[in-house]
Amino acid sequence: MQGHLVNMTIGQVLERNATEYPDRDALIYPGTGKRHTWGSLNEEVDLLARGLLALGVRTGDRLTMWATNVPQWLTTCYATAKIGAIFVTANTHYRLSEIEYLLSQSESHYACLIPGFRGFSYVDALMGIAPELAEKGRDPDFKSERLPFLKKAIFLGPEEKLPPGFVSYDEILRMGEGYPLEDFLRISKEQKVDDVVNMQYTSGTTGFPKGVMLTHQNIVTNGYWIGYHQGFTVDDRICIPVPLFHCFGLVLGAMAALNHAAAMIVLDIYSAFDILVNVEKEKCTGLYGVPTMFITLLEQKSFDKFDLTSLRTGIMAGSPCPIKTMRETIERMHMRDITICYGMTETSPVVSQTTKDDTLEKKVATVGRTMPGVELKIVDPETRRELPKGEVGEVAARGYVNMKGYYNLPDATAAILDEEGWIHTGDLGMFDPDDFLVITGRWKDMIIRAGENIYPSEVEEAIRTMPGVRDVAVVAVPSKLHGEELGAFIIAEENIPPIGLKEVRAYLRPRIAGYKIPRYVKTIDVFPLTASGKIQKFKLREMAAELWAR
Repeated sequence: MQGHLVNMTIGQVLERNATEYPDRDALIYPGTGKRHTWGSLNEEVDLLARGLLALGVRTGDRLTMWATNVPQWLTTCYATAKIGAIFVTANTHYRLSEIEYLLSQSESHYACLIPGFRGFSYVDALMGIAPELAEKGRDPDFKSERLPFLKKAIFLGPEEKLPPGFVSYDEILRMGEGYPLEDFLRISKEQKVDDVVNMQYTSGTTGFPKGVMLTHQNIVTNGYWIGYHQGFTVDDRICIPVPLFHCFGLVLGAMAALNHAAAMIVLDIYSAFDILVNVEKEKCTGLYGVPTMFITLLEQKSFDKFDLTSLRTGIMAGSPCPIKTMRETIERMHMRDITICYGMTETSPVVSQTTKDDTLEKKVATVGRTMPGVELKIVDPETRRELPKGEVGEVAARGYVNMKGYYNLPDATAAILDEEGWIHTGDLGMFDPDDFLVITGRWKDMIIRAGENIYPSEVEEAIRTMPGVRDVAVVAVPSKLHGEELGAFIIAEENIPPIGLKEVRAYLRPRIAGYKIPRYVKTIDVFPLTASGKIQKFKLREMAAELWAR
């Protein structure tokens, strides 16, 4: 390793692990019983890569993965990386128009999918977009009118249920046996660390998804430092229940583990009970999740029946963590070395992280210090002038983490990536006296009431301390008089008296400035979330406008 960069491709890191730790656990899928050592994992990846080459996949081709955390997910990710294809990740919650948009915008040549998820058929959706698949999907000259770049559809379900026109995963493995090994090795050696290897579509918390182009260097090096700050070694065993299609699962999880040859225990979909079962069974030392996941785990009625003493570290990310949840995670789940991360897909994603040695207060009130190899600064959102320590402004990042850009969207790229190489995150923050980054909100979430700037996170933290409040989200509500007012959506604890506007205002009046107190309050059962667990504030703003705008 030179300086702050790993300077290895995904394929090179995997091959190193297979050489140095051939018999150690690499990938475990409790739902299917599938288990890989680093040696067997590399063997399947190489065979799959040869099969993809035999199928016609070439350097620069885009292959979209539309699947939950199934065993074929990471093998396909690693195989495409070895042959220079670009692995495009699709949100498992996408529906017809969304997957058509992604396949079209990414100009994907291959679509790789499971049968479906939560009652929605992925196969039927793709057939609906490209009906030509049924009759001509296996033809060498296959063409789709609505997806002109599409060449083949790959099925990850059982072969006996193979849809017409699709190619099965196992068939591609068999094709790999006949592809010349020397040709594959030559192509694999041609891959460079600065080549685009992954395209992730932004999760949509602020609007329509854009394809973020990430290189080997981006996600391999970021994964190294993420694992470093958790103290990862080959003896660690990381439970990954978060989706792999998101940076949380792929980079913070799989790439961090890959860099340090730590074992990955991958759950197909999130289930609090399954997490507890498998942390105990597999003696996991690390666990990943958003705060709401940890809250759900701690509230499980059977929680105390499980032995979680193997846990040591992990990551809580995606939204601020209530101090009560962090304290219980450390004390009741034994995760003394848990860390907090901050970043965005466009920055690979992590630009700041707490370490296992930071205090409880820093893990709750901040998102850690700047990552090695990254520069951070706070700027005025309008003028982009750098602001001094202690002042709130927009967080800007620069370094090896910078994406190559948004695919086929040069104007959108220029809007976020300036001429000096700074990515402007749209998040508001400041540095505390110890150089820890504090995130105060989203620039676009910032509420301006009668000329006063109000950061929703400050109001949310105040409301979270109110008895009976489980979680809260504050958004802007259009107002003719003041421009914007504050609306609070509250999730209440069970079996408590109703929490309304009167109660909230009475509680906050002695605690925060009057202009920060919400004008509107509504109790709801759940927040609208992205598949990675982030609150979709734009949807709450739409709800607020319908409920309260006059």
